[in-house]
Amino acid sequence: MSTEYKILFTGTMGAGKTTAIATVSEIPPLVTDVRNSDASIAKAETTVGLDFGQISLDGGHRVRLFGTPGQVRFDFLWKILVRNALGLIILADNSRPDPLADLTTYLDGFAEELDRVPCAIGVGRMEGHPSPDIDAYADMLAAKGRMFPVIPVDVRRRDDVLLLIDTLLAQIEAGLMDELPR
Repeated sequence: MSTEYKILFTGTMGAGKTTAIATVSEIPPLVTDVRNSDASIAKAETTVGLDFGQISLDGGHRVRLFGTPGQVRFDFLWKILVRNALGLIILADNSRPDPLADLTTYLDGFAEELDRVPCAIGVGRMEGHPSPDIDAYADMLAAKGRMFPVIPVDVRRRDDVLLLIDTLLAQIEAGLMDELPR
């Protein structure tokens, strides 16, 4: 029997959600980008609805990948898109002025869901912006009572995005194994 997994990508505008999904999707990704009207972000277009892509696993299983809009003003869509998600990937952009505060926004925005679904954090743009380092992210998560894998990622590299997805799927599988009767 094949299974379909739903994974949600979230993070700030420009963190790479659309690019990550396009990098690994086996189908042309569905994107709902429009011209960016936020002058504080040097980006031509931004997602206002969702991104969607799909990858296949062994045994006919599929992973459906959804991406949220990054702006907090669209947080009502976050709650809709996270429904039935088996896991969450939060992308952080290390080139932003305060990426740890940005991460906190998404941890708080998905706090209820993060109490019951696995999460992996992908930190991008570390090459030219090494601070904060991965340990700072882990320390911040620990201070909030959270323990999620934190992985440096270049969302343009298929292997990096697949590592994030594999990390999340391993958590999902481990959780399913814990629920089996012994």
